[in-house]
Amino acid sequence: MNTSITNDILTALDILALEQINPGLFKIIGNVPDRLNQFFREKITSGMNISIPQEEFSFLKNFLIDAEEFWRNNNGKKLSSGLWTEIDATGQEYQFEAYAISLDNRKILLIEALEDSYQEQQYLLQKAREYQLIYQQLLKDNQKKDVLVHCLIHDIAVELSAINCCFALLEYENLTPKGKEYLETGIKQCLKQEMLIKDILHAFSDEVLLPENSPIGIEQVPNILTSIQDVIEFLKPNFALNNIQLQLANNIDRTIDWLVIGDKSHLDRVISNLVENAYRYSVPDSTVTIGLQLDGEYVLVTVDDRGLGVPPEMVKNLFQKFSQGKDKSGRAGLGLYFCRITLERWGGIIGYLPRPEGGSRFWFRLPRPASVMS
Repeated sequence: MNTSITNDILTALDILALEQINPGLFKIIGNVPDRLNQFFREKITSGMNISIPQEEFSFLKNFLIDAEEFWRNNNGKKLSSGLWTEIDATGQEYQFEAYAISLDNRKILLIEALEDSYQEQQYLLQKAREYQLIYQQLLKDNQKKDVLVHCLIHDIAVELSAINCCFALLEYENLTPKGKEYLETGIKQCLKQEMLIKDILHAFSDEVLLPENSPIGIEQVPNILTSIQDVIEFLKPNFALNNIQLQLANNIDRTIDWLVIGDKSHLDRVISNLVENAYRYSVPDSTVTIGLQLDGEYVLVTVDDRGLGVPPEMVKNLFQKFSQGKDKSGRAGLGLYFCRITLERWGGIIGYLPRPEGGSRFWFRLPRPASVMS
């Protein structure tokens, strides 16, 4: 590319090119853009020697100190002054940016007028602010929606409770065998819907209240072994109905203080969700085993079943809201989601692994209180 074309390109880009002759003295290379020429007291032209900084570009005074060091090191890159603003005689603002570069040991200073690109940057920044406000509004709207769903589900639960009361009273009536069969079916369906509503209420209420949770004191932290034992005692009868054994792993050290960060009611719910999940996908005459072990500063809990496992295409969405198993099982797909948001709130983590011998392993880790480890 010849010099004439290079000069024309620099002029079109509103770039003034200067070569340093002596510190503070520069020779103009090529043409001078009109936008830059208006900042000089006298018209400047190609080939002239000018002093920088002058009153017109006093901002460059400190930048040229850094530029001198840059040219001395001659590292082949470019040094930017950053954006600055100048005001012309009419009071109009212009934005500039300077660059120091080295070309064959020649010390080159470029001064660029940025009006067009500056306006574009301002436009992009403004759009970014607008999109951020829209995003914040969407978050607020989504939270309002979740609160509304929570309220609606709560109201439905109240009505369902009344229906259950009516069913309970019907049990004392002189019903025909067919009537008793229908009553039993109705009771089972109500119980299933109660569990469904409980999952939704837990998930939505915890999500809505998440920012308001305060740190948990050491006197409130639960013993996770106790929680596991309570869950086993509560769910064991249901497991027995389908000839499924629910047990605690036999290698657990019961002398350890199994305290973890969290609160007992929600921890019990997390463990129950995982155990109930294992129950739904277990085959008759199989075993669900809950393991417990120390893992550095954490406690690791595992729930192993011998069911069919989770299809690979479903694994990545297991802990998302409304994610359901392949057969859906009449659930809302909120049990594992509730487990995740609850454990993460306490600094924990949850995951899934297929078992080599068949079945699933759901696991989670929770941090131990500092006082336990000291």
